[in-house]
Amino acid sequence: MPAFTPEFCVRLCLALSLMLVSWTGSAAIDSHALGASYSQDLQRIDFNLYSANASRIELALFNQASGQAEVATYLLSKDAQNIWSISLPVAQLDPRLSGTIYYGYRAWGPNWPYQAGWQRGSLTGYISDVDADGNRFNPNKLLSDPYAREISHDPANPVWQDGTVYASGAFRQLDSTLVAPKGIILQPDGQSVGVKPARALKDDIVYEVNVRGLTMEDQAIAAQYRGTYKGAALKADYLASLGVTAVEFLPVQETQNDTNDLDPSSTQGDNYWGYMTLNYFAPDRRYASDKSAGGPTREFKAMVKAFHDRGIKVMIDVVYNHTGEGGAWYAGDSSTYNLYSWRGLDNSSYYSLTADKQHSWDNTGVGGNYNTVNPVAQDLIVDSLAYWSNDLGVDGFRFDLASVLGNTCEHGCFNFDKMAPNNALNRIIAEFTERPSSGGAGIDFIAEPWAIGGNSYQVGGFPAGWSEWNGLYRDTIRKDQNQLGLEAVTLGQLADKLSGSASLYQDDGRKPGNSVNFLVAHDGFTLKDLYSCNDKNNLQPWPYGESDGGDDNNHSWDQGWVNQAQQQRKAARNGFALLMLSAGTPMMTGGDEYLRSLQCNNNPYNLDSEANWLNFNWSSDQANFNTFVKRLLAFRKAHPALRPADFYRSSDTNANVMEQLRWFMPNGAVADGNYFNDANNHAIAYRIDGSEFGDSASAIYVAYNGWSDTVNFSLPWPGNGKQWYRVTDTSNWNEGADTVKAAGSEDYVGGEYSNYGLNGQALLLLIAK
Repeated sequence: MPAFTPEFCVRLCLALSLMLVSWTGSAAIDSHALGASYSQDLQRIDFNLYSANASRIELALFNQASGQAEVATYLLSKDAQNIWSISLPVAQLDPRLSGTIYYGYRAWGPNWPYQAGWQRGSLTGYISDVDADGNRFNPNKLLSDPYAREISHDPANPVWQDGTVYASGAFRQLDSTLVAPKGIILQPDGQSVGVKPARALKDDIVYEVNVRGLTMEDQAIAAQYRGTYKGAALKADYLASLGVTAVEFLPVQETQNDTNDLDPSSTQGDNYWGYMTLNYFAPDRRYASDKSAGGPTREFKAMVKAFHDRGIKVMIDVVYNHTGEGGAWYAGDSSTYNLYSWRGLDNSSYYSLTADKQHSWDNTGVGGNYNTVNPVAQDLIVDSLAYWSNDLGVDGFRFDLASVLGNTCEHGCFNFDKMAPNNALNRIIAEFTERPSSGGAGIDFIAEPWAIGGNSYQVGGFPAGWSEWNGLYRDTIRKDQNQLGLEAVTLGQLADKLSGSASLYQDDGRKPGNSVNFLVAHDGFTLKDLYSCNDKNNLQPWPYGESDGGDDNNHSWDQGWVNQAQQQRKAARNGFALLMLSAGTPMMTGGDEYLRSLQCNNNPYNLDSEANWLNFNWSSDQANFNTFVKRLLAFRKAHPALRPADFYRSSDTNANVMEQLRWFMPNGAVADGNYFNDANNHAIAYRIDGSEFGDSASAIYVAYNGWSDTVNFSLPWPGNGKQWYRVTDTSNWNEGADTVKAAGSEDYVGGEYSNYGLNGQALLLLIAK
């Protein structure tokens, strides 16, 4: 029987509430079939849209994406649950709608009630841009369906770049019909996404990358496929050969990026990363080589299948904390906001607002929070996740600024509370099957556990069922490697992070695999630059800048001036080795495997440039590091003792009794609390017992010397009849193509009490054989 912990009670209460929902006849996921969809016999198209505050909604149908007025309009009817709908027989549609059908909505409400004399571009019926209840209806703005499965184009694009047409305030009379993005009605298909891997998250090696950046510079791929889903599919063999088991793509939901690179001399307004979502269902059209109706969806699914066929999970970065509609155009002005979709349909339902409902509440730094408290706004999140998982084959999700999904305060405030059963975080876990820690069917849910301000920094503070980007792992390793004498880092803190961060996750029943360990991510320095740059340099000319923002405190270091380039490569080997030898789920970023550099730009969100794309023409040093990475990934995959399902046991103090994990001082004695807690100590070693994990190595030994001078390590007992063999020593003397020994070719070192002189700032990896 499970213990009645607060975590258990939260999940029980939420489960019971969802059972009640089902008993009343409403399914938890997609209960209203929102969006536009064909009937199974293709004879009817159903349109369903939510708005609690609209007084009138019209559907407009088009036979092309832009440049012409609608072919037909229809008035939607509203039911008791605030669902606006209409069902249209295909046979009765205007003959001009016989091909691809595009659609959008116009909405009226209390701040702009409908009057019969209204026509496009008029102010008939206008009262205010925003009323006391936060309504921002404006029928001059054609709105895209939040549930559209594809949309035709970005609001700004090479043909149309004047954003005022979408704005209220002084631009309220401008009609957006001819240029606004439209939804595309897709026919159902049975395209396969392959067999989803059932691997436990702890056994994954995650590779974070931008779809476009993965192949734009790859000359081995045909030019028309570079930067696309199809191009990414063609890299599945490469990632499999590298040892990657899960690819995590930066946002692939439709975002504003059609105007990238129109003027390479300026990065103003460019969006390479994609964290300004325009639609939560549509695969980004820019990443498709086939841009016809349904092309992006088909191509995305084919890419997923290509990865699945090689046993690689596909994860995507999702942004449910804010949208691409942004915030106020002018500081302090409540009138001028973009109206693309959600805001023009039901502002107070889809967004968190200030207490007076005149402005967006901004806890994300990019314009305003999505209203993750509102049940209908939560519905969209849940329905979107279900679509990407069930229909498009996605295996896992990384949630940008996920603390916003733990918010419990709708308007005028923000409060993260993981114990609230009705927050979006707990609802997601209740309505989906999270993948078991031992593996199996389910979804991997990974949080970026922070936002901006308030109580939003929540590393280790998410509810059960959630894994997290472990920002404290990142900071501890960085400080220990790069800031000795500047930052106080104890070996106890280091040991906690290397062994799975029990201090963060064990108290709420989570496991080491819930700690997604990383040193670098898209947001910040590359692995090379972490060990090559003392400060950020974001104001360089194209293609390495200009970029604004970026953290000023990166815990980075250029490794001094003696043999600087070699020292930088050694530091990168140390960091990457620690990452791959830590309990938890390691994540690397595309380009880590060959020491990609952005010349110290730590915020390249707007650089859709050759500097930010991956390059596969490597120097000899880069090729050597790539071999180092491949062999370390292979070593981690070959040794389940490095991937524990639960936290290691290490209670016995007898060094000659194998415990799952034993910590040692350099002199071979078992490390105690005094040694761990003394910030003046910077050398540590640990031995992992492989026998309980079914490991081919009876023991694994790791020594790390954080000092600048050589430290002698007295090797511990390797087990009866065993000797120690060296897999790698990251010291400069061992740099080259064979830095990590392939399985079976390890170097003999010795047995118990053998001394090993480990050079300064280096790592030693041994196995017992």
